[in-house]
Amino acid sequence: MPYPESGCLPLNGRVLEHRFQPCTPGVPDSGEAGLWILFRAGSLVLESVSGQASPLMEAFPEGVDLEESILMGAWDGRPLRIAEVGKEAELPAHLRAEPLQQLLFREALGDELLTLAGRAQQILDWEQSSAACSRCRGTPQRIAGTWGKRCGRCGCERFPHIHPCTLVLVRRADDLLLVRKPGWPKGYYSLPAGFCDFAESLEECACREVKEETGIEVSNLRYCGSQSWPFPSQLMLGFTAEYAGGEIAIDRSELEDAAWFALDALPPTFTDKAIASWLIDRERAGHAPG
Repeated sequence: MPYPESGCLPLNGRVLEHRFQPCTPGVPDSGEAGLWILFRAGSLVLESVSGQASPLMEAFPEGVDLEESILMGAWDGRPLRIAEVGKEAELPAHLRAEPLQQLLFREALGDELLTLAGRAQQILDWEQSSAACSRCRGTPQRIAGTWGKRCGRCGCERFPHIHPCTLVLVRRADDLLLVRKPGWPKGYYSLPAGFCDFAESLEECACREVKEETGIEVSNLRYCGSQSWPFPSQLMLGFTAEYAGGEIAIDRSELEDAAWFALDALPPTFTDKAIASWLIDRERAGHAPG
């Protein structure tokens, strides 16, 4: 297995621990020369370095307007800033913009740069979505030392919203239950998944999502690991479970197909860098459910 533990998966902070040092949110920027990660209309800006795509830029591109930047931390000891340029901004010819999720599925970036870009994207998304108070439309200010914000008008406090989402590898003898959504590339499948609801435990969410999407009942649910998923701000929590009964009945509002596949004859999934593939690889390697 390329990733022995879920904590080693890209998009998780552990991947960066040897090269990235986060700064305290809101710390004053010294203005020292450093590196940049840029986004345009939600897409990551890339340049080619020795034939490889990289989101790290030595300087802010000439001819592009900069309204505001955020000091994210330090990369290899150098200040690292992130910024969103206008969606109409014309990038120099050596730069291009591409959605981060497409880069993940194409496996176009190494694990470190993918993880760094994912963290940057989550920070920018939070800063933009928290620019106005959701209660009174006042202007929130940073709560010292955190990414949280407090509204100066009504006092409402908000912190970055991380949305828990469960996915479940369901096994029946030597078969796995896989699902397919409309619009996915032809022939691609993944694991049943969904967001946690009000007053619901993760275990309840996992069982409910499998039942709602496929009609299948599960038992012996076991937590296996998690992965940050910055599209825009999920936390994917992976479980295994055993088939407990029922026949496949698809929720057509969410799925195009669901089926049992033999463990040694599985269809393609999107990328080995996602926790869904990690759970499947773990099963192939001979781990018992849970």
